[in-house]
Amino acid sequence: MPPDPDAENVVLPSEAELGQLVRAFYSDARADPLLGPIFAAKVSDWDVHIAKISDFWSSVMLGSGRYKGNPFGAHTSLREFIGPQHFHRWLSLWGDAARRTLKPSAAAQIEQKAHRIAESLMAGVLFRPVPSPTRTNPPPLVP
Repeated sequence: MPPDPDAENVVLPSEAELGQLVRAFYSDARADPLLGPIFAAKVSDWDVHIAKISDFWSSVMLGSGRYKGNPFGAHTSLREFIGPQHFHRWLSLWGDAARRTLKPSAAAQIEQKAHRIAESLMAGVLFRPVPSPTRTNPPPLVP
């Protein structure tokens, strides 16, 4: 694959900037009327949570490999409490925090990644298969 001509213009955030972004986001999210109650109910140790999420974004953006968790598994327990509106609000707050704490190019990069991750999480976490009528009431066998 040929090199990306725009690759030299990409500015990735530093580890310190990622930590600052994660802390800024959670400061906003904890005060948010839609997201705050969910985080308050699910996060008992904020220092541990912020470190884990900082590791996640370090792995995503910098390829550090520090995050060893399972984002889908971490969110499946929330499927009865969240909907698309929560993901949209998360993306809005995340983007606001990214633009406040990062250089414009780095903010754009991390927002783009966040949108892809949110789409994937929404598909996996919010998906609720509905049994088809043929599975629950199969037609009778013909002799």
